[in-house]
Amino acid sequence: MAKIAYQKLTDHSSFFWGLLGFHVLVIAAGLGAALYMEHHGHVVTGMSNQIVWGAPHVFAVFLIVAASGALNVASFSSVFNKLAYKPYARLSGVLAIALLMGGLAILVLDLGRPDRLIVAMTTYNFRSIFAWNIYLYVGFIAVVGLYLYVMMDRRVSRSETPTRIVGGFAFFWRFALTTGTGSIFGFLIARDAYSSAIMAVLFIAASFLYGLAFTVLVLLTMSRETRHELISEDMLGKFRGLFILFALAVLYITTVFHLTKLYAPDYREVETFLLRDGGIYTLAFWVGQIGIGLLLPLAILVLRGSGRHAWHAVAIAAPLFLIGGVAQMYFTIIGGQAYPLRLFPGMQVLSSFHDGAIAQYWPSLPEVLLGVSGVSLAMLLTGVALKLLPFLPRPASV
Repeated sequence: MAKIAYQKLTDHSSFFWGLLGFHVLVIAAGLGAALYMEHHGHVVTGMSNQIVWGAPHVFAVFLIVAASGALNVASFSSVFNKLAYKPYARLSGVLAIALLMGGLAILVLDLGRPDRLIVAMTTYNFRSIFAWNIYLYVGFIAVVGLYLYVMMDRRVSRSETPTRIVGGFAFFWRFALTTGTGSIFGFLIARDAYSSAIMAVLFIAASFLYGLAFTVLVLLTMSRETRHELISEDMLGKFRGLFILFALAVLYITTVFHLTKLYAPDYREVETFLLRDGGIYTLAFWVGQIGIGLLLPLAILVLRGSGRHAWHAVAIAAPLFLIGGVAQMYFTIIGGQAYPLRLFPGMQVLSSFHDGAIAQYWPSLPEVLLGVSGVSLAMLLTGVALKLLPFLPRPASV
């Protein structure tokens, strides 16, 4: 394979600067929303004692899941020796770190007092999945940073061994991170909608899809800035194939998950609520996650994803997959909390704390601004990184 040359962003269009400016404004709005919620308390949000994870957590978990998946493009080249993906390995690592930092920024700002994070980092309780995740998240940034170093340092990269070793370790860490994130919900036996070992597997499959979607969108956007197609026709076909494979995997595991819940008598009521009687949560699942987020882009890729329509099909499918990802997290995180806890199976529970009642939730503007600002932070960090260092492949014709 010919030696790969990389480039920084040197020429910037008004579109690029406008996009960065837009992200800066969204981040400023998100910071303002965080300060507003810190000053007035979470009473100004739609969250309550029943629904303690709201819209900010939806975006945070979505970005964290996508972050681990974004690293897969780099793993294809160094771990599985798929050299066609090597030109995108650096971008893959940068995007993975940026997406994770965007998701973690939301969680830290939602704490009200970010200094409380120090308590979690210095007080060890390894029986808590949250404690494990703190180290998985911080470790992921360090491992991927080292991965980028061995890929970019000329002396180290002369041999493929260091890149393959560090890349393999990063690939293992990426799976551990997504498993830990999915296990946050899978280990919650008190929530009937969550408790399942397959939650971690579902999150891993979803990470493949959403991470690739972010990667493709960034490459398509940067192709406009560099005035060169960064995705060749051959690679476009590979990305299309991966999209179809990952989307079918998410659809299959989601089907198995809900069929298993429906089969068990103990979980039939919560599944009936979520899949049929849940109102906004039912719509989020059938219209958002399944319809817009999986079936529609799959149909576009299968029917219009070849020949001269391939570029447009991939460009349309990628954001649809991401919309479906947000819908999936909304349905999973908030819908799972809306259904009441089963404190006493077989008994009706009534109290002044609304025990046994379906919880009502509607995200407030500050919550939405904080969540969306995490996405903007990830995109801003990616854009700045591409401007400062050579992470983008340089086409052979340049």
